[in-house]
Amino acid sequence: MKPSEANLSENSPSETKSEIVSSEQEALILVDAADNVVGHLDKSACHDGEGILHRAFSVFIFNSAGQLLLQQRASNKRLWPDYWSNSCCSHPRQGEVMDVAVGRRVGQELGINCDLTFAYKFEYSASFESTGTEHELCWVYIGQTTHEPVINTTEIRDWRWMDTAELTAALSARADTFTPWLALEWQRLNEDFTALLPG
Repeated sequence: MKPSEANLSENSPSETKSEIVSSEQEALILVDAADNVVGHLDKSACHDGEGILHRAFSVFIFNSAGQLLLQQRASNKRLWPDYWSNSCCSHPRQGEVMDVAVGRRVGQELGINCDLTFAYKFEYSASFESTGTEHELCWVYIGQTTHEPVINTTEIRDWRWMDTAELTAALSARADTFTPWLALEWQRLNEDFTALLPG
């Protein structure tokens, strides 16, 4: 099944926005395996070929019912277009502190302002067909909100709230409709960081 054919949506957002908030030319932060800064490079080059290790973040936002906010990535994304993923994922820019970057991007993509708690960070590499590779040292955050998102349609095609048990089952049954980092992070959160999860 193609990700664009996966009918996971149960929400029709009452309000959206359209704002360009990223560029293939923006400078990302290159790091070593210990997350020490070793340089900077434009996003496009970071994702070419087998990828160059760079700093990134991934956010899981829950509502008061304990459901996770999922987003379907925009169709124009270079890597994993139309795939379903966690609430927000992106990169800090050159000279940007991580906590500032995370708050900025959550606001830009989801129109949400909420407290976020750092869980852990890890390195992974995943290639998307012959288009490119994500090779990231990724910081994982968890947050909670009482608000509905106002999605940025330049970054997000669709969204929904999903029960955690339903997500676990969907990742098992339809792994090819989700981004690889979501699967990796969700498994680790449920193994080692359950105290940070709702319920």
